Amino acid sequence: MHEVLDVPNNGEHRSEPPMPPLKFGPFSVASQVFHTSPSRLSYALVNLKPLLPGHVLVCPTRCVPRLSQLTTEETADLFVTVKHVSRTVERVFHATSLNVAIQDGADAGQSVPHVHVHIIPRKSHDLDAQGGSDSIYGMMDGESGDIGKAFLALQKYREHRKNDREFTPDADRTPRSEQEMQEEADWLRREMEKDDSS
Repeated sequence: MHEVLDVPNNGEHRSEPPMPPLKFGPFSVASQVFHTSPSRLSYALVNLKPLLPGHVLVCPTRCVPRLSQLTTEETADLFVTVKHVSRTVERVFHATSLNVAIQDGADAGQSVPHVHVHIIPRKSHDLDAQGGSDSIYGMMDGESGDIGKAFLALQKYREHRKNDREFTPDADRTPRSEQEMQEEADWLRREMEKDDSS
């Protein structure tokens, strides 16, 4: 997926280093990534357990836990990437609005110590059954928004599969399969390319 590129440089060619392995905190997420920024400072990935359809994450490539630890260049790239990804996500999920949120630190509900921006497509009355539009914040802070726990369950599943052992993720957690996430990532990658070419 990530290869060495020849990029023109004043009439000469230079090789760009390959993209480093993409990790979300301690978790390998290459199969979930559908977009990397041109500078390679940020990437977007599909969510293991989305709160609503189309809930994705945008992260800096460098793993740091707090927003204030990003460089100015990383911060700018992160938010340009959020803007770019938001446009595609809103279009393909037929959303009329978005929640764009950062849980900056453990006491704010951050369960993976890696800066990440949630992009959640919204529609009129989409959470009426859960108590209304603002219930999304409780969902993010509660059990259903615990991304770290879901990733740990997936990691345990992968480890046990490698060792041919029986393993069932926590019954109360229903993270999506790797195939489902890969399919959504592939689809979103194609949709991002359409927006890039228009």
